[in-house]
Amino acid sequence: MALYRAAAAVLAGLERGEGGLKSLVYNSGFPHVRQLYALVSETLRYASVLEKLLDGAALLQAEKKLPPQLAKVLVYDLLFGKGLKCGGRWKALARRHRARLEAELARMKVRHKVSRNEDLLAPEKSVSTAASQVPRYVRVNILKTCVDDVIEFFKRQGYAYLGKAASVEELKALSGKKFLLDLHLPELLVFPSQTDLHDNLLYTSGHIILQDKASCLPAFLLGPVAGSHVIDACAAPGNKTSHLAAILKNKGQIFAFDVDPKRVATMNTLLTRAGVTGCQLVQQDFLTVDPRDHKYSRVTHILLDPSCSGSGMVTRGPGEEAAPSAERLQALAGFQRRILSHALSFPALQRLVYSTCSLHQEENEDVVQAVLQEWGSAFRLVTAFPSWPCRGLAAFSGAESCLRASPAETLTHGFFVAVLERWREGAAAPSSLPAAAKEKPQPGEGTEPGAAPEKKKKKKQGVK
Repeated sequence: MALYRAAAAVLAGLERGEGGLKSLVYNSGFPHVRQLYALVSETLRYASVLEKLLDGAALLQAEKKLPPQLAKVLVYDLLFGKGLKCGGRWKALARRHRARLEAELARMKVRHKVSRNEDLLAPEKSVSTAASQVPRYVRVNILKTCVDDVIEFFKRQGYAYLGKAASVEELKALSGKKFLLDLHLPELLVFPSQTDLHDNLLYTSGHIILQDKASCLPAFLLGPVAGSHVIDACAAPGNKTSHLAAILKNKGQIFAFDVDPKRVATMNTLLTRAGVTGCQLVQQDFLTVDPRDHKYSRVTHILLDPSCSGSGMVTRGPGEEAAPSAERLQALAGFQRRILSHALSFPALQRLVYSTCSLHQEENEDVVQAVLQEWGSAFRLVTAFPSWPCRGLAAFSGAESCLRASPAETLTHGFFVAVLERWREGAAAPSSLPAAAKEKPQPGEGTEPGAAPEKKKKKKQGVK
């Protein structure tokens, strides 16, 4: 059963944009990573077929306690894989529905006029092409080291450092053992897409975090100053949480929420490795948290990255994303509106970042528009990162203040980010520059947020 639960957790992490397939598998804590990687990869490869099977057999409607990611893994192994060699009560549940699932699979083959399971798979989409273009992004963990030391370490390992990138085209042209400093984010290094650093000493020691560039935007744009109290509402597995801790310099307080005990345990391992302190892990559904609780009375910043369709994820392994049904999108958007409105109800809140790894307007601009209308003039959108090339879809006035990311335009996973600030009569116009970034010396007049800071004279502990 542990295998299926671990595979379901990886699928959920992919949907939430918490990392690539390989990094989530390696961070899962499951002892047999090859077995886990193979199962998740094959489940992803059959994702569109599995979605149709689950809908046609009405499995999730019949078994309301069965998580959809776990259902996909079980049905894959039952019908296409090794036949459920383990699984406990979930194995028994899947077998109870075997006849209906097999009948639905037979109907699908008749409709598509095929005889083999493999023939149900759609031709490879452009996702694989996009995946091959997205570089390997490496966030330097400034709680343990600094950018200069990490650059020197990689140079000693035979990598050629090409300096700070001037354009997205430079990132696209990377090959071999060459790397760059990102053109937008100051502590992000960029390597060719096929670079595997999971066994590198810097990664295993927590000095670097393997995190997609788009996934780094939420914490960077929230930008709390050191000493702030911050909530990471949907935190596991913890990459964004560790980024917040680095921005805070481990000064202040982070409350990191996740409802699943195993994911909280995984997050604890990751944050410990990253040297994070001042972070309280809370195993609780964020929607059940009382905003009036005294312990949250000083929370001024919230990072909200809720569950979503994951349609923007570009996996590094085999597989293709399945388009969510209209009903699934509607359910997700309803949940996202509720949790965003709940987050805005914290009384001391000043700044909030809402992000998803979804491409769908229903989960992005439509959610922000609905909640802003609900709250009237209490909050307003910040035009964050003005030089970022992808803006929000023109679903409502002000949507251009939001950010979008995509493999084609920004060489990242698909992502959406909106920054909201509390508005009061007579208040100054909201700033596009996060408060934490204002503290940092800027290298030149008119520098955009995210530009590389001047070279530090004082270094933190390096890896020699």
